[in-house]
Amino acid sequence: MKTFSATPATIEKKWILIDAEDVVLGRLAAFAASRLRGKHKPSFTPHMDDGDNVIIINADKVKLTGYKREDKIYYWHTGYPGGIKQRTAREILEGQFPERVVEKAIERMIPKGPLGRAQYKNLRVYAGPDHPHEGAQPEVIDFKAMNPKNAR
Repeated sequence: MKTFSATPATIEKKWILIDAEDVVLGRLAAFAASRLRGKHKPSFTPHMDDGDNVIIINADKVKLTGYKREDKIYYWHTGYPGGIKQRTAREILEGQFPERVVEKAIERMIPKGPLGRAQYKNLRVYAGPDHPHEGAQPEVIDFKAMNPKNAR
């Protein structure tokens, strides 16, 4: 029996749609990162991009447990001396780009490097219920119903 190794010709990518309304952020991010990498497939090959394309809608309605909404701080640096900046999760979720909280959570769960960047490009996150990928006929996954702990 030979060990199977996926090639670009044998990879089949699907489109999946997840509704993030009232879903716990960390659980959603872990599920989406696993799907982006392709770890749910029996044909998983660590050095190939064989994950699915993931669409997440209603990212502005995602839930954070405990006091994370107020206490979780996102830092970035401008590149200038003393240029450290910060925002809380609440400020980002109520701001202009609330989908960035979900994007960052998933981005940090994907390996760093060229393959991780290629896999991350298969993620599309939208703050509202609409998305422009109806032509791909995404498979709707009811993430909230998978486990009672997924919803708040």
